[in-house]
Amino acid sequence: MKVSLVGVTGYSGMVLYHLLSQHPQVEKILLFGHSATATNENHRSTSGLPSYLNISDPLLPYDCQTIEERSDVVFFATPAGVTSQVAQPLINDNFPVIDLSGDYRLKDPLQYQKWYHKEPVAKETLRKASYNLADLSKPTSNYVANPGCYATATLLGLAPLVINHLIEPDSIIVDAKSGLSGAGKKLTTNSHYAYINENMLPYKVNQHQHIPEICQQLHQWNDQVNSIQFTTTLVPMTRGILASIYAKAIKPTSTDQLQEVYQTFYADHPWARVYLDGFPSVKNVSHSNYCDLGISYNEATNTIFVGSVIDNLVKGAAGQAIQNMNHLFNFDETMGFNLIPDIP
Repeated sequence: MKVSLVGVTGYSGMVLYHLLSQHPQVEKILLFGHSATATNENHRSTSGLPSYLNISDPLLPYDCQTIEERSDVVFFATPAGVTSQVAQPLINDNFPVIDLSGDYRLKDPLQYQKWYHKEPVAKETLRKASYNLADLSKPTSNYVANPGCYATATLLGLAPLVINHLIEPDSIIVDAKSGLSGAGKKLTTNSHYAYINENMLPYKVNQHQHIPEICQQLHQWNDQVNSIQFTTTLVPMTRGILASIYAKAIKPTSTDQLQEVYQTFYADHPWARVYLDGFPSVKNVSHSNYCDLGISYNEATNTIFVGSVIDNLVKGAAGQAIQNMNHLFNFDETMGFNLIPDIP
C-alpha cells in the first residue's frame, strides 16, 4: 500500500516516518507540507532533517487530490488547528485518514473551542470521525482521531477499573509526568536545558487539552464518571510518560484481586503488560509501543493506585497511529513493530 504523511518535521512525524518505513505492507511514503506551497516548512525534503541525510524524499505541497490519487491512507502529524482547516475534502470523499492532532477528538465543538482555543469544525463533521483507543477498539469510520499521549496512558490505566465499575466515579486523581519531547520541537522558556535540567514544573494545571478527551471516553465507559482531577508535570527527560492514578474502591479489595482483574482484562491485548511484582518505569517502555501497568491497593485509605507508563512518541502518538492503520486495513495488530524497549 501507499501512504501519505503530512507533517514529518516534528517529533511525532519523524517517529511515524520511521515506523512506516519498516512496515511490511507499506511500499511507498509520500510526504506533504502543511500548506499548498510548503514554503512555511522547515525543510523541503527528508535530506534536510539530520536523521535522514542519506534519504531524499521530497516534501510536496499539500493537495487533497494528489493524496487521494497517489495513496491509500493519509496520516496527519500536525499541530492542532491544521486538519480542521484542510481535511474536509478527504472527509467528504470518505478517504482513510489517521489524525494525530486533537482537532477531531472531541464530539462537542464548544469543548474544543474551550480547551484548544481554536475554531472548531461543525458538529455534523465531528460525527464522521471515530476517536479510537487502538488497544481496546477498532475504528468505526475512515477518519480516525488518534488519542493524545496523556489520554492513552491514563485511559489504559483506568479502563479495567471504570468498565468493571470497581471505583467511586468521582474519586479519580491523575498525577502525570512527561518528558520534554511531549511539548514538541518549538523552543520555549521552560524547555531550555538550563531551566528544566534538575527541575520539575507543573504546567497547564486543570487546563490541559487532553482532560476533555479523557473524560469523554471515561463517560462512555461509565456514565457516572463526569470529571477527574488531572495534573501534568514536566520532568527533565527526553521521552516517556508516567501516569500515577489514584481512585477509591467501591468495596474493599486486595492487590492480588486487582492484578487478576488487569491480567484478565488485557489477556488478549499484546501491547499492554501487567506487572505482578513491583512497578514499571518509563525506561521499561522506551522506544516501544507497550503500555506497562502496575497496581496496588491501600487498605488503610481504601485507595487503588495504578502506575501506567508509555513512550509518548510511540504508544502516545506514532505507534498507536500504526495500530489504528492496522485495524483500519485488517492487518495484524502487531504488524510493523520490530521494537523492543531499549536501555539506557
